[in-house]
Amino acid sequence: MQQPVQHIVRSNSFWLSALRCVFWEEEKTLILSDLHFGKTGHFRKSGIAVPQKIYKEDLQRLVSAIQHFNPSQLVIVGDLFHSHENKELDWFKRWRADLSFVNIQLVKGNHDILHHQWYQEAGMIVHDEELIIKDFSFCHDLNSRLLTPNSQLFSFSGHIHPGISIHGLAKQSLHFPCFYFTNDQCVLPAFSRFTGTHKIEPKKGDAVFAIVKDRVLKIE
Repeated sequence: MQQPVQHIVRSNSFWLSALRCVFWEEEKTLILSDLHFGKTGHFRKSGIAVPQKIYKEDLQRLVSAIQHFNPSQLVIVGDLFHSHENKELDWFKRWRADLSFVNIQLVKGNHDILHHQWYQEAGMIVHDEELIIKDFSFCHDLNSRLLTPNSQLFSFSGHIHPGISIHGLAKQSLHFPCFYFTNDQCVLPAFSRFTGTHKIEPKKGDAVFAIVKDRVLKIE
């Protein structure tokens, strides 16, 4: 897999990985969004035959990211889980027990509806709306948060699962998940591969990095 791509924000180094996460070098923090763990189990419970290996592959990708970056903490900007507790979330608890040395901070998303005790038992620090570290804000959906926007902070969010279309010379186009940076915010791609994407329309001065298989490519 390609080495992560560096992107500088306010003199801080953020490394964009094709594993669909960002490593904040100065704080040794791995930032990710929209893992939707338990989603495949939720579909199977409803009678829709979604392969269980999708969940296992996502979980293994998270392990790979932790092994590669060796972070001191994970900051998850919402939708760590998809719905109510199921067998896949029990597996997550066992996984968490093996990696209990990693601090996990979860900013709750609209799908994070488990009882507060469940998060405590899984060894997480939970924030209902926003987490602020130095000059950076972390929230799930920047456009719907209840807090008053702080123009001094650079925000990381998720929720919309951003994607970008790349057009070829023969009018063909391909669509890829992406990291989307504006002057004051970054919208992260969904970590889970079992999600759709929302096509973004970048403006002049924005920075977009597409995730193409095992590479991160800056779109010029």
